[in-house]
Amino acid sequence: MQRFARSRRVFYWEEHIPTDHHLPYLEFHVFQETDVVAVRPRVPHAWQGQEIQTALSGLLDQLLAIHRADRPILWFYTPMMYPFAKHLDAVAIVYDCMDELSAFHFAPPELRDCEGLLLRDADVVFTGGYSIYEAKRHQHDNIHPFPSSVDVAHFAAARRMLPSPADQLPLQGPVLGYYGVIDERIDLDLIAKVAAARPNWSVVMVGPIAKIDPAALPRAKNLHYIGRKEYAELPACLAGWAVALMPFAINAATRFISPTKTPEYLSAGKPVVSTAIADVVRHYGDVEGVLIAQDAEAFVEACERALVLSQGSKEWLREVDTLLAGTSWDQTYLDMASLISEAIAKKGTKEPAKPTILRPNGTAPYDYLVVGAGFAGSVLAERLAAVGKRVFLCDRRPHIAGNAFDVRNEAGILIHKYGPHIFHTNSEEIFAYLSRFTRWRPYEHRVLADVAGKLLPIPINRTSLNGLYELDLKDDAKAAVFLAGRAEPVADIRTSRDVVVSQVGTHLYRTFFEGYTRKQWGLDPSALDKSVTARIPTRTSDDDRYFLDTYQAMPADGYTRLFENMVDHKNIRIETGVDHRDVENEQLARRTIFTGPIDAYFDHRFGPLPYRSLEFRHETLDCQQFQSVAVVNYPSEDVPYTRVTEYKHLTGQTHAQTSISYEFAKADGEPYYPVPRPENQALYKRYEALARAQDDVIFVGRLGTYKYYNMDQVVGQALATFRRLEKAEATAAHNWTVAAE
Repeated sequence: MQRFARSRRVFYWEEHIPTDHHLPYLEFHVFQETDVVAVRPRVPHAWQGQEIQTALSGLLDQLLAIHRADRPILWFYTPMMYPFAKHLDAVAIVYDCMDELSAFHFAPPELRDCEGLLLRDADVVFTGGYSIYEAKRHQHDNIHPFPSSVDVAHFAAARRMLPSPADQLPLQGPVLGYYGVIDERIDLDLIAKVAAARPNWSVVMVGPIAKIDPAALPRAKNLHYIGRKEYAELPACLAGWAVALMPFAINAATRFISPTKTPEYLSAGKPVVSTAIADVVRHYGDVEGVLIAQDAEAFVEACERALVLSQGSKEWLREVDTLLAGTSWDQTYLDMASLISEAIAKKGTKEPAKPTILRPNGTAPYDYLVVGAGFAGSVLAERLAAVGKRVFLCDRRPHIAGNAFDVRNEAGILIHKYGPHIFHTNSEEIFAYLSRFTRWRPYEHRVLADVAGKLLPIPINRTSLNGLYELDLKDDAKAAVFLAGRAEPVADIRTSRDVVVSQVGTHLYRTFFEGYTRKQWGLDPSALDKSVTARIPTRTSDDDRYFLDTYQAMPADGYTRLFENMVDHKNIRIETGVDHRDVENEQLARRTIFTGPIDAYFDHRFGPLPYRSLEFRHETLDCQQFQSVAVVNYPSEDVPYTRVTEYKHLTGQTHAQTSISYEFAKADGEPYYPVPRPENQALYKRYEALARAQDDVIFVGRLGTYKYYNMDQVVGQALATFRRLEKAEATAAHNWTVAAE
């Protein structure tokens, strides 16, 4: 309520409580300190589904009529409330997305659909932190992160000598405490281990128990569950603690949380020990009074350091108080109110933009709707158009070419916006097909790795070995013997670590692969399928080419020009900046080819498929050349980026300046790479089963089939899909002719 209850009358709609009353009715509760009316609708216990929705919709209309609230601002914390309120003529719709509620235990299966509707209709979206903002920002064009603020004065009362609550008076030793809901977001095993590791500590858990069996809670003499406390009681609870805890589990329910507890604990003057919650690390990881721990042993050690901090000088609080000075609720309110006012003004002068979709010749439908104008979609659009099919090709990005999109930057240097794309293939068919749309520039890709203070070729070859170990291996045979001597046999090769260690041993694995893979995938190689590193060979020769394919070249005029030539056909209509959901109800075509994430198509029915994303920091430098090859890898985990690309090596462009990009891998954002793990494949198979049941939708491409493909493999898959479609249509036409005869 603090996020918006300020200067206007606000109605707070609580969840309905089933009763045995025959007619639905409303209860009103007025908050004494704010102009807030809490409304608790009651409906008969036996009612279900649409009966409840209809009743709640009527009760909401009654409430607004009683208070003469014409054209209200509708503010939603949960999408589940939207279906019975969406009929209202609202001056603005606000979605305040505090958590990824669909990841919580017992989340209603319809929650994702409700959120989709709310995101479609909302005029402005707020998020409870930056992690969830990054996950949602592509779903709305007016979305803003608002990490929770804090009532500093309220919690700072704990810095004074407040009397301890009666239920904390008997506790022995230093008290380490947590307050909040105790549910699936709490790492119960961690709590048990902390209590067991230090029996002289008292560990206090304050708050209600929800969605977990109380019998499943760990028990110990020094572990105390005190129950729920009122907001006004929290400073007194905190006053008696030496250290404040945030023992969150690292799971789907905590992936996007931005705990309000952090600034509240700090306001109370307590050092904080937290597990590695992304937004805590992001905002407080460098604060002396906040200690981050990755596991139970580290958590206990962090608590030890926090106890020393709490008992020593309070100098560390200077930094804390400076940080907290910029986190007032009043400022949050002013910022939110400004954005809402802008949304209201915009809504009053302009209807929401919706693409105007005209059918060819005004009436006839298209034969195919192709979603995504990358390699998979564009190749299929071109092939279908070439045999007379009418194709509507759309992409939600403002351009074609997908991740291969290249463009001239402000200095006139051609760069790859989404990182380096190097074409290589052994398929004469694929190379010949693409050659219809581009001239080629011969190019053989070379990559160096920055290791041990040297730049050495990757994949590992004889030059790498000689440079790393200061050897003089003169031929393939000697290099093979050297590698064989370092290899460590692995009986059952299953993981990426197994592949490399079995070929070159632990030292080379750690030098070239371990850190890079951890950064790239966010996982240790031992947790990844063997296919990840199996793609990178080890050589005994001095051949330093990254690829050994028969055909290696770059489009002479760039990838974007290749795509422009490919889809330049009278039977293809192209619309960029258009999401497929903007046109799916237009019934444009009898069949859809979908190249986006398959889980997104099905509204993440079984949960989101994990992807790795990338972020690029492009820079233009006042020099002709920055590095000796196009790409330099940085395997060390001390370096935040994975690689640096210099694009002039790829394009052959001559220019007085040069352009580079630093590449950072991350968990959230645009999906780039499916994460190859058995459990992810099992989840994909569930979506694949749904896809197989769709006779009017075809899924292709890296995201549509949840498989890592090189560019030529995507082209090959698209060409194969076209052949199957052509054959199926020919068979259907033949059967129709026979039946007609």
